[in-house]
Amino acid sequence: MANRKKYVDGVLVELTDEEQAFRDAEEKAWTDGQVDRDLAELRKQRNKLLVETDYMALSDVTMTDAWKTYRQELRDITKTYKSINDKGFAFPKKPTE
Repeated sequence: MANRKKYVDGVLVELTDEEQAFRDAEEKAWTDGQVDRDLAELRKQRNKLLVETDYMALSDVTMTDAWKTYRQELRDITKTYKSINDKGFAFPKKPTE
């Protein structure tokens, strides 16, 4: 299979074997890192939801069991899912009480 091409001084030339190998390694590293990026995004969104409810954990607020459960489910979500794109994924519903 022919190597990819690149422009050098306006001329389209084929990558050397070393350049092609480097490019392939970069692409493999990016692909292999997808799981980590997906989990980081899930945690980022989960943490945002936790921060929005941190006031419920203040000492002068009595947290209901529904809120305790909601916050625990948020903390535990990465035990079940590794990406917001996983089948069946959904953040828990925020309590109304």
